[in-house]
Amino acid sequence: MGDLKTKKIIGNLGDPKLPYDYSTRPYGTVPEDTTRPPFRWVSEVAYKNKHRIVARGYDTTELMEAGYGLVDVLFIDFQSRIPLIEEEKMLNYVMILTLEDGLSLPAMLSRTVARSKTFLTQACGASILAFGHAYGAYSAFGNMLIDALDEVEQDGSPMEKVAMEIAQEYLGDPALGVSNLMLKDPAAKRMFTRAEKLGVSGKYIVFTKEIVKAAQQISDHPVDLDMLGAIGATMMDLGFTPEATWAILAITRSFGAGAHYIEEVERESMTALGQELTPKEFYDGPEDRPVPPLADRDKNAKTAQTFDLEVWKQAFEERKKLHGSGFAIIEEVEDPSEKT
Repeated sequence: MGDLKTKKIIGNLGDPKLPYDYSTRPYGTVPEDTTRPPFRWVSEVAYKNKHRIVARGYDTTELMEAGYGLVDVLFIDFQSRIPLIEEEKMLNYVMILTLEDGLSLPAMLSRTVARSKTFLTQACGASILAFGHAYGAYSAFGNMLIDALDEVEQDGSPMEKVAMEIAQEYLGDPALGVSNLMLKDPAAKRMFTRAEKLGVSGKYIVFTKEIVKAAQQISDHPVDLDMLGAIGATMMDLGFTPEATWAILAITRSFGAGAHYIEEVERESMTALGQELTPKEFYDGPEDRPVPPLADRDKNAKTAQTFDLEVWKQAFEERKKLHGSGFAIIEEVEDPSEKT
């Protein structure tokens, strides 16, 4: 590197207050500190070498050769156990039901990203990112059940009483698992029936049913078990945590998102940057207006500030009519990220 002392000192690197002479500092790899164990990533989930991949102690090749499938390995990865046949059937049921539901918002996002000639993984990622708090609140729903059942089991509170408290607090919240989304669709209730038939239903399904009853008693419009509640309670009775449920189902949905990506690429043409034009017929904002000269700026400019409460209120109401400004969005006082 040469003698840096002959070069111009940059900034304050020549300051005598520095703990060392910057211009003569050593270059290259710092020798390993042998006085302490080196940092290593450690995991009890899995390891692999050039001969085998081992998940929770099971050689995955041997698992496959013995006849175990993907669903079995999910139980191994997340719960370190081989599931009962009935549990395997139930998770298969859940995953198939959630894999694809047609042109849903996540599927359409995958297809939209596909039009920009991007990678399949990016399209699937965009699809999964559509699983917002309202769309896929498995974590919020599951943790709510855990807290409520702790109150039942540890404090001895009657389940019906706690269920009513939950319904009163969360009625209308997308994370409750009870809504008007499935009034004509039996899929959610059919999932509970399937779990009961297989003998894998447990306390979470029982408690969710109590929440449904309580919500139906206090709601001023018809509500029933929805898919969030059905899937969340069933997965927890299978032994999965709310977070594991979210992870498994998000990736399950990516299979369907991938199929939509491929179909979009095969059936439709790619959209080049700037190719999509916006017809004026799709625009309903202010009419075309001339740009005023800078010399007339003071005649056209308006301040955003107001100086009394009544004028502020009037200005705010007018701004709410300006779509795309954000003024019409009702801000949540509670941070929604804390729910998950």
